[in-house]
Amino acid sequence: QVQLVQSGGGLVQAGGSLRLSCVASGQTFSGYAMAWFRQAPGKDREFVAVQFASGNAYYGVSEEVRFRISRDNRKDSVDLEIDSLRPEDTAVYYCAGGRVRRPADSVRPTSYTYWGQGTQVTVSA
Repeated sequence: QVQLVQSGGGLVQAGGSLRLSCVASGQTFSGYAMAWFRQAPGKDREFVAVQFASGNAYYGVSEEVRFRISRDNRKDSVDLEIDSLRPEDTAVYYCAGGRVRRPADSVRPTSYTYWGQGTQVTVSA
């Protein structure tokens, strides 16, 4: 059974940093793109970042300098680091895995086959 299990998140003050982690099991994900999405209350799921199997990364948020995605194929894991957190970063964050190769496809949730359980990130002002 393929699973993506997330950890990290929680309540953070504005200006702080955090790291979200996602570990896959059940199969190797070295040939898959691994991505992060987020969903705020009442909003659609929003693409945050992806790291393709090639190692190239693509960021969807307007200020990508605050976000950093990294993966470790030996561990089938992917992390998302967020700096200078803002209240508008408050959302449930999801990791996802899929056979995606193009940035244009990577931003769509429907491109991904596997999803983590989601983890709440709340940023207080």
